[in-house]
Amino acid sequence: MAINLPTLRQLQFLVALSEESSFSRAADICFVTQPTLSAAIKELEVILGVTLVERGARGATLTPAGEVAVDRARATLTEAKDLVQATHAAGEPLCGPFRLGVIPTIAPFLLPKLLPRLSQAHTKLQLYLREDLTERLIDGLRSRRLDAALIALPYDAAGIDAISVGSDEFMFAAAPGHPLAEKAKLTPADISGEKLLMLEDGHCLRDHALAACSATSARSDFAATSLQTLVQMVKSGLGATLLPRLAVEGGVTDGLGLVIKPFTPSMIGREIGIAWRKGSAREAEARLIAEALKGLV
Repeated sequence: MAINLPTLRQLQFLVALSEESSFSRAADICFVTQPTLSAAIKELEVILGVTLVERGARGATLTPAGEVAVDRARATLTEAKDLVQATHAAGEPLCGPFRLGVIPTIAPFLLPKLLPRLSQAHTKLQLYLREDLTERLIDGLRSRRLDAALIALPYDAAGIDAISVGSDEFMFAAAPGHPLAEKAKLTPADISGEKLLMLEDGHCLRDHALAACSATSARSDFAATSLQTLVQMVKSGLGATLLPRLAVEGGVTDGLGLVIKPFTPSMIGREIGIAWRKGSAREAEARLIAEALKGLV
């Protein structure tokens, strides 16, 4: 006996109704009339054999069964989008929409070099970018709101695969007159006990910097919200910091008159990598972006 299944359109209507709590507003964003949307919801309730929506003067409210149905509907719609994207990718990779996340300590320094290369090689690519902290980007990969993310490695996350595209070393940055600014050769041991300025908790760059300094017992007495704020604090003489070479070469310290010095031997602080959800239909495309990144880090 054949089972009568909901249509994707009915599931779209249900999701829209859950977000708008109004038949009229849901109909507007779905570009249909209110009677059409209402009839589709009623038909969906008949198919599923439960009441999904309580209709009242103040709008539409989902029943407990409706809440469950909406969660499944969102997952089904995402799977359907993945099917379309995977089919397109099989014929022509990086064609159409691709949602790429990037952490803030990479985005302004690497994207200006990457985007022209991608647009030239993949003229039909529609790239949507999201800048956010690593943890939220990983959540975006798991929930399929993102197809891939440029992050700093190592970063352990269940259900996520990643590959490195290059190493990023730490450089010492301080205002002129700092005791270490005039040192001809700077070693990691030289910053032992030094008051270092860092980004606030939540930035993986902070964790990588502290890990690189673990053997030197360097202290982090201040926290900044961005690299731009961090270098301004250094300029004001509040202390020294460690900056990724990628950011220095990207101009984060330009015009500030700071002393920038490499370490001998080099202090490799992080790997730049691209991550994707395990089993994602976009893995091959994420790897293509990784290839485009090589030589840029």
